[in-house]
Amino acid sequence: MKRRNKHNYYLDIAESVLERGTCLRRNYGAVIVKNDEIISTGYSGAPRGRENCCDIGYCVRQKLNIPRGQNYEKCRSVHAEANSIISASRRDMIDATLYLVGKEMENGALVKHANSCTMCKRLIINSGIEKVIIRDTNEEFRIVYVQDWIDNDDSLTESMGY
Repeated sequence: MKRRNKHNYYLDIAESVLERGTCLRRNYGAVIVKNDEIISTGYSGAPRGRENCCDIGYCVRQKLNIPRGQNYEKCRSVHAEANSIISASRRDMIDATLYLVGKEMENGALVKHANSCTMCKRLIINSGIEKVIIRDTNEEFRIVYVQDWIDNDDSLTESMGY
């Protein structure tokens, strides 16, 4: 029996979390882990008390043909990373790891070149999270060190996120 490695274990949990997402375009799941303990989870969805895209029956960004990585102010959703950060205390997030998985709702495929948007990158930096691990395939993932975002200011103005 081959045991699942820890990164894929937590990515599997993030993939389960994204199933609660309410976006009609792309759903993401995030899990923050520190010292091998899950601190919080988050998925994409409208702010509490507001209707979700799945409830109103359309995605504004999709309806307006807005390309990925642009005009996030048109999106109804709070991103998975932001929701996971909102649900945790900063002292628990310092030096933690955020696991991130995204799926295309049209076909259920993993989002190619998934990444946090610029606003989520800023939240992740301020939260004290040390690294972000992003699923590329069921077995492959990328490890992004948050310090690289800090050192490379361009990563905070360009986005291939949601």
